[in-house]
Amino acid sequence: MSSAATGSTAPESELLEAAGAGDEHAFGRLVEPHRRELHAHCYRMLGSAHDAEDAVQETMLRAWRGLARFEGRSSLRSWLYRIATNASLDAIGRRPKRVLPVDYGPASDPHDGPGEPLVESVWVEPYPDEQLGVEDGYAAPEAHYERRESVELAFISALQHLPARQRAVLILREVLGFSAREVAESLETTPASVNSALQRARKAVDERLPKQSQQATLRSLGDEGLRQVIGGYVDAWDRGDIDAVVEMLTEDAAFAMPPLRTWFGGSEGGHEALRGFLTVGPLSGLWRWRHRAVRANGQPALAFYAWDETAQTHLPFALNVLTLRGARISAVTAFICRSIESSDPEAYARFPEEPADPRRLAAYFESFGLPARVD
Repeated sequence: MSSAATGSTAPESELLEAAGAGDEHAFGRLVEPHRRELHAHCYRMLGSAHDAEDAVQETMLRAWRGLARFEGRSSLRSWLYRIATNASLDAIGRRPKRVLPVDYGPASDPHDGPGEPLVESVWVEPYPDEQLGVEDGYAAPEAHYERRESVELAFISALQHLPARQRAVLILREVLGFSAREVAESLETTPASVNSALQRARKAVDERLPKQSQQATLRSLGDEGLRQVIGGYVDAWDRGDIDAVVEMLTEDAAFAMPPLRTWFGGSEGGHEALRGFLTVGPLSGLWRWRHRAVRANGQPALAFYAWDETAQTHLPFALNVLTLRGARISAVTAFICRSIESSDPEAYARFPEEPADPRRLAAYFESFGLPARVD
């Protein structure tokens, strides 16, 4: 078939026929419009943007190889979601579940230092929803969760605690709005089994989620209210005013730094622990910071750059995803990209020399459209 017949204006039936005959260009036209939403789906399943990309690539490969078996009884979109779900389930079976440090162990004493980083594959990763496949609103009228709500850190973390098939059922039914029959076909089970798994999954997730989602909180604050919260936090940080920073945090706020297992604050440590951590750590005066505002996981975030003497510029250090409760910050999850040199050996030891895979972690900044350095 000519390339003109497989262009962007060709009907899906013509593209399917051409792709079935081996036309890779036609296949690309068919599947590319779905890539972004499939990536978001795989991220919900896996808790990792990197693993999601691998799962999407595997989905496209399986779809290409299995195109002859696509009979058109469901939509192409439903068929691709079925493949992506099963590719994700296979990936889950090959690795441990991902968590956040607050789920890994109790809060730490800030005077003990942050400890050693764990392997990167243990942790939930941040997600650049603006760059990839997450939009406002609901994916379908039957969906229970908003699309941005379904990538919030609390939601992604709660999902990772579910058994894999329950996770798939909840996402397919409550986030994407597929029917019980469609989900049953995807997972090769019965609608009754799907509904039973959904009830268990709902209960488990609801027990872990806060009373109000970040999307509801952001709407209640409004654009101006959010600017005041983030602006006040950034201003206090820039001035090195530890007391002012702490006052912007809730009494039970947690400050975590994956891939470090340690975290500070919480309901037991409170403001005293957070003040101690900031004093001996990031606001000790030993580091020079720059920051850029961004969004991650449907939440406000700050990309922090630290001065590097060798490069004579500010280089990516951590992506801080902020969780809000009203007009205060209830959690800071700082995904560390790298360590920085310091003339104080003790201060240098407070951060990991080589956290997990720095090259891949630093790629977070690229995926958020952020520069590799800030002068």
